[in-house]
Amino acid sequence: MSELPQGWVKRHLSDAISPRGEKVSPSAFPHYTFLGMDHVESQTTRIIGGVPASEMKSNASRFYAGDVLYGRLRPYLNKVAQPNFDGLASAEFIVFPNNQLLQTDFLKYRLNALDFVRFSSHLNEGDRPRVSFDQIGNFQLLIPPIKEQSRIVAKIEELFSELDKGIESLKTAREQLKIYRQAVLKHAFEGKLTAQWREEHKNNLEIADELLVHIKRERDNQIKKFGKTRVKNPREFTDENFDWLSDLPDEWGWERLGWITCGVEYGTSAKSREIGDIPVLRMGNIQNMRFDWADLVYTSNKEEIEKYLLQAGDVLFNRTNSPELVGKTALYRGEKPAIFAGYLIRINHLDGMVDSQYLNLFLNSHIAKQYGNRVKTDGVNQSNINGEKLINYPFPYCTLEEQKQVVAILDERLSVIDQTENDILYQLQKAEALRQSILKRAFSGKLVAQNPNDEPASVLLERIKGEKDDSKKKRNVA
Repeated sequence: MSELPQGWVKRHLSDAISPRGEKVSPSAFPHYTFLGMDHVESQTTRIIGGVPASEMKSNASRFYAGDVLYGRLRPYLNKVAQPNFDGLASAEFIVFPNNQLLQTDFLKYRLNALDFVRFSSHLNEGDRPRVSFDQIGNFQLLIPPIKEQSRIVAKIEELFSELDKGIESLKTAREQLKIYRQAVLKHAFEGKLTAQWREEHKNNLEIADELLVHIKRERDNQIKKFGKTRVKNPREFTDENFDWLSDLPDEWGWERLGWITCGVEYGTSAKSREIGDIPVLRMGNIQNMRFDWADLVYTSNKEEIEKYLLQAGDVLFNRTNSPELVGKTALYRGEKPAIFAGYLIRINHLDGMVDSQYLNLFLNSHIAKQYGNRVKTDGVNQSNINGEKLINYPFPYCTLEEQKQVVAILDERLSVIDQTENDILYQLQKAEALRQSILKRAFSGKLVAQNPNDEPASVLLERIKGEKDDSKKKRNVA
């Protein structure tokens, strides 16, 4: 065992502090602020919201300014906070008051450190793991003298202040990139990025109405060729329903997505397994308009494989997910044989009229997301966009040659954005690692110097014990 820093002691958390445990009715404190788990930011100890206690019905935990709130639900989220006001908190928080041995300023950062997060995260399993104080009370920590605790907290906050400025700048840059990405996509599907190309090819381009006639004729031919009898036509496109759409060049036009497809197709509902002949792509495999080939499930069902086998160029649409993720898409490039699961929709687009990547990129643009938000069906924590709604999306059509130009320009610009985003993510990860390195040094006695004049924590412990014993004797005498 390594030698303890001067004046420090090693104890279980339960030996150092006890929860407050004060439960009250929100109706008794309607003017207080109520904090739920969503109101504390993961990892950072920041409070990012709150609601009036008058809106709550169930009993809540009361806290006082300076108390530490520890989120016991899904402890890997690392939700710790120290409000500077009196209020009420969800029962999913354990509330710790200040005491003689362990200052809450110090405790906030101690519970936020990686070794404690790892300890608490492995106590229980399941989708909603929840820890109790009896469990986390078994965590062993080093306790410095009270004065040193104050010096440690001051140094942590000094270092974190500089670190947070850098992190805030990185997050601001990341948000600006998101805005820029959507601006690039918006301009692409308004025909602005290819204006010069059109000027150079103006003698060879059809106007939008003529092009649409060719598209519909090709659709009819494909439907007849493959004997499809259940393909639905989209609804009539009217300017009144889409007056929010941008104006397009004469060579472009807005129509329903369904006119450039031979229908849409839901994936397999058969049960998948951990091993099998070929993978079954699920909605979790769609990441950033591409397929992530990690975390796969498989099937060996020959009928399912024959029916749902993907072809290079297929675009898959995620029809069910949380509101912010429903509608995400990916382009299958033939990486390896695969089929697709039931929550995904294959768009059987016209190869001779539509570029697969053009379709994929458009469905991830603000225009498509805006329409999806208008038509999606919302349920409990889930939204849904079915195949009929999908074929009625607005779609900006232009010649296949110009679509390829759009894709080439977007691939170049988006690759730069992707690389910049990756660089920002790397810097954020480095910042988080530095944050945890600071905490590790702090709680091993290496962040600030020990002062031999500080009262050792062991002496304080003995005095506290003596005071408790004296108090107990007085009560017995009385």
